[in-house]
Amino acid sequence: MPIIPSSPAHPRGGLYLEDFEPGALHRHRLRKTVTQMDNMLFSNLTLNPQPLHIDAHFCATETEWGRPLMNSLFTLGLMVGISVNDLSVGTTIANLGMTDVRFPAPLFEGDTVHCETEIVATRASKSRPDAGIVTFLHRAFNQRDELVAECTRNAFMMKRPVP
Repeated sequence: MPIIPSSPAHPRGGLYLEDFEPGALHRHRLRKTVTQMDNMLFSNLTLNPQPLHIDAHFCATETEWGRPLMNSLFTLGLMVGISVNDLSVGTTIANLGMTDVRFPAPLFEGDTVHCETEIVATRASKSRPDAGIVTFLHRAFNQRDELVAECTRNAFMMKRPVP
């Protein structure tokens, strides 16, 4: 269930450290149907020539999938990106790292992605009194509600400003 902040969110919409409660589950509003263009652009922009993503003939004749897979790093970025609008626009200081990244089922061109984020933990920063760390567990699903990606992410977040 999404958290309703007791105080106003950041003017851009992000939540502050104090607004995150461990155990809360945020189901994100944004969804995206992924396309061949998404796959081609991302693979080309990142100089990734893997035929699993960009060569339909190769995929049809030489893989078990029979069609291109979405680039997994695109999927990871999309999953985290979808969460930003609901959670952290304007309140993230920095991403600190991602762990336990998994892609348990394939994502294909034409699939529609929806995501959720569970708040795993929060803590105040030991070095900065105006910030803290939130541990997010992001999950992405296709239109059949099959889990296609998940990761744990630690982010350095702003505390609510003191008036």
